Amino acid sequence: QVQLVESGGGLVQPGGSLRLSCAASGFTFSSQTMGWYRQARGKERELVALILSILGITKYADSVKGRFTISRDNAKNTVYLHMNSLQPDDTAVYYCYSSFHQGYWGQGTQVTVSS
Repeated sequence: QVQLVESGGGLVQPGGSLRLSCAASGFTFSSQTMGWYRQARGKERELVALILSILGITKYADSVKGRFTISRDNAKNTVYLHMNSLQPDDTAVYYCYSSFHQGYWGQGTQVTVSS
């Protein structure tokens, strides 16, 4: 059974930081591309960041480049999203993603950026 369990979301002030975590199980974690998507209220789901299985190559949406960092710990089957300089426009539900099979998403964790 594939499981992706996100944690670390919450309420943060503009300019603040959060770290999201995704604990994965049910597949060979180290061989899969992992990532984060987000969906803001009334908007379509968008890709935030990807980290490939080989060499840790990363990709970022232009809107978060320079502010967010994706990383993975293959020994812990965990992928992280470090978010800095958060803006109100970053408010969304954030979903962990795995490329296993045709792709899986977790249940999501809410990030709210507000003063």
